[in-house]
Amino acid sequence: MTRTVLVVDDSATVRNLVCKTLQSAGFETVEGVHAYDALHQLRTMPAPALVITDINMPMMHGIAFVQQLRRIPKMLRTPVLLLTTEDRQEEKEKARAAGATGWVTKPFQPEQLLAVVNKVLG
Repeated sequence: MTRTVLVVDDSATVRNLVCKTLQSAGFETVEGVHAYDALHQLRTMPAPALVITDINMPMMHGIAFVQQLRRIPKMLRTPVLLLTTEDRQEEKEKARAAGATGWVTKPFQPEQLLAVVNKVLG
């Protein structure tokens, strides 16, 4: 069974790179162009195996997105990885408090992203 990952980033280039990396490892991907788009998709699709999201996005900050995502009952246990240029400990603590599972700093190597994804998904 193919596992689905929701990839949320306002940068089409980053979304494309993340999706291609995940697809090369056998994952199905769904793209969210911003947090509101992703929240709409999460309400209408089966729960994905994983959500990967940027922090710095227009309209809704990534940490606020994680907080909103955690209010959807089917998303309570779904792992959420933050993929961002931010690397401050304060931001990581806010993200974890909001319900994020882990963190990958941009720029990233595809192998690095896949290693974190596989670790989180077990």
